[in-house]
Amino acid sequence: MSCKVERLKSPSHKRYSLLIISISTPLLIGLYEDDILIKTLSSELKTSEVLLPLIMECLDNYDISKIIYTRGPGSYMAIKLTYIMLKTIEIVRCIKCVGCSGFALNGGKPIKAIGNLYFIKEKETIITKKFEQPVIMKFTLPQSIQDLELDEESTPEYVLPAV
Repeated sequence: MSCKVERLKSPSHKRYSLLIISISTPLLIGLYEDDILIKTLSSELKTSEVLLPLIMECLDNYDISKIIYTRGPGSYMAIKLTYIMLKTIEIVRCIKCVGCSGFALNGGKPIKAIGNLYFIKEKETIITKKFEQPVIMKFTLPQSIQDLELDEESTPEYVLPAV
């Protein structure tokens, strides 16, 4: 994709990035300056209600050059909404959008699918597994995104459990 808008950069220009974790509650957005976390935004509201206003607040106040989002697995609707919003921003504002695995941001713990089914990663394969007791897992924004493993794909990674 070629971008028709030139982004002005000066030698002392600070690089800002966003990391969005929208696959579970609370929704988390980290603002990074030169790959170091400087601000955290969090909301318990639905992704459809709060994600775009939070992103626009960041875009209005910082020169964002890259947006990273958890492309899966997790809430199918949140992944889809996040991807559509970010792809639109990528096209309209020429801000690169890339994805990462949700497992990179929760210590590799199971991720809630539906009911008592959870996504788990076995080697390089993601499967669903039933747990009788709820699994406590928490997503966290890393202090630095310098070593965060980004996926070559930015498209959602839909892993739908068999129902």
